[in-house]
Amino acid sequence: MLTLFHAPNSRSTSILLLIEEMGITDRIDVVDVTVMRQDGSGGPDERNPHPEKKVPYLTNGDDHVRERGAIVAYLTDMFPEAGLGRPVGHPQRGKFLSWLFYYQGVMEPVLVLDWAKIEHPALHATFRDLDAVVSCLANALEDQPYLLGEDYSAVDLLLSSPFQWLPDATPRQPSIQAWIKRCANRPALTADMERESARLQK
Repeated sequence: MLTLFHAPNSRSTSILLLIEEMGITDRIDVVDVTVMRQDGSGGPDERNPHPEKKVPYLTNGDDHVRERGAIVAYLTDMFPEAGLGRPVGHPQRGKFLSWLFYYQGVMEPVLVLDWAKIEHPALHATFRDLDAVVSCLANALEDQPYLLGEDYSAVDLLLSSPFQWLPDATPRQPSIQAWIKRCANRPALTADMERESARLQK
């Protein structure tokens, strides 16, 4: 059986949301583990098979998957009927994968560096800067409600996730703000937040 190793209110929460959106909560066992938090609380959990004790971490028998973009691709490929991915052969397969890798390789590093107030020409040359990321999102959303067009997909879930947790970081562009609001208003997000709250109270 598929198993997701998860820490409440962490990056792995977006994978829980994906599972909720896909309607596969009964097909994945979720194991709550502790992780080291930015405030110094928590710590590595021996139950977590991730080599670095991070989350999310997905196992499927002997097959293990780490990094959110990879887990999103893995699950949407495994359950194409949910409609949140773009399977091999789909005309938007390239765009789908590009957005997943853009998030992991560009957007998240840029957001973290900006939050930490770290500046260096080499970082901008490698990852781009926040203005470039905002411009990329704004251009994609200029004439359509979601990153791949008219339909919500797993890339919208992943790329909007930082702004659900850090609303102060939300760009001012109206198209981006409207997109974030559309993503936040989905029923699965409410259900997921309720589950996270219950986990934290255990």
